[in-house]
Amino acid sequence: MTHSDSRSVIELNSPFTFEKTVNRLSVAISNAGMKLFALIDHAANARDVGLSMPATVILIYGKAEGGTPVMLASPQSALDLPLHVLVREDIGGRTIVSFRDIVPTLEESGVPAALASRLEPAQNLLLKAIEP
Repeated sequence: MTHSDSRSVIELNSPFTFEKTVNRLSVAISNAGMKLFALIDHAANARDVGLSMPATVILIYGKAEGGTPVMLASPQSALDLPLHVLVREDIGGRTIVSFRDIVPTLEESGVPAALASRLEPAQNLLLKAIEP
């Protein structure tokens, strides 16, 4: 796991293909009782305008029981919620999973760490979903 300097981005190499990684993450989100609000396919959108890019999607997911108390404590936190996870294929064909570490991200919006940390399990399931 590597952290970038920009708002605590966590990046992981998935041992699975792009399609299987997206499927495993989607199933893990659903099995945890959360809702997959959207899947944004950036590569498909690029193709629609005659451009190309490697497979790249954003999954937007969450659960009102987790996010609502956070947004009530700090309305600005709604800029970072629901949670997002990026799945992309690099030029070498590796599948990369990336997301912002939610605790420091929400703390920047004034959310107390104890409240923000209640969303960590929703991100930890991503790690488990791509374990071989």
